[in-house]
Amino acid sequence: MHKPDASTLINKAPQIGLIFWVTKICATTLGETGGDLLSQTLGFGYLASTFVLLALFAATLAAEMLAKQFSPIRYWAVILSTTMAGTTLSDFLDRSAHLGYLGGAALLICALVGVLLAWRWTLGQISFDHIADPKVEAFYWLTILVSNTLGTALGDFLADNAQLGYLGGSALVGSAILVVILAWRFTKAPHAVLFWAAFVLTRPLGATVGDLLTKARDAGGLGLGTLAASSVLVVVVAGLVFFSTRRRSDQMEERA
Repeated sequence: MHKPDASTLINKAPQIGLIFWVTKICATTLGETGGDLLSQTLGFGYLASTFVLLALFAATLAAEMLAKQFSPIRYWAVILSTTMAGTTLSDFLDRSAHLGYLGGAALLICALVGVLLAWRWTLGQISFDHIADPKVEAFYWLTILVSNTLGTALGDFLADNAQLGYLGGSALVGSAILVVILAWRFTKAPHAVLFWAAFVLTRPLGATVGDLLTKARDAGGLGLGTLAASSVLVVVVAGLVFFSTRRRSDQMEERA
């Protein structure tokens, strides 16, 4: 039996545009506040929270990989589980395992580079806009899990070790994202490299914004707390995902 080419299979990658990146930033911010809610506010601790959230990641990932078509709801459910698991895993490495923010970030940078090199070596190219083969999909989600874990460590490093504070860290990461956008628009740099650079950078932006929302005023935050901030962000992310779902449905109807 002839094996179908990957290009003929259903593409399970989302459409990359403004709505995608706004949703990504909001989802990563929710991942920061949600992970802190479980590990700190509810007292589960970093290690137990990581196991719980990695189990959630495994469940959402299994549902996504077994699906035969793209669904914004399933896709962003996996993204949220990686951001929350990444938050608690990064905090465990940095604080409980005593690697520190710089040590944790360095370890995770090496892990991310290793995953991307393995992806390139195994499949010949790194994708971001066409995810149709199960092997590509597996590398795609592993890269996202590692990048979201790395982003937490980078955000904490910028805010604390680099003494930029939450606003300063957000401004620096936002500037770096702007550079990536300009490179995408005006240079011939590989779009796959730029996409994953932006994907990594939106995570520390979410981490610093999340801390800005939740931390006490005397610590440089707005003092909303993890529960209030997470509740608001759940509504925002749900609204964005609903919009994406309706938009995709309308586009499919137009093509029919």
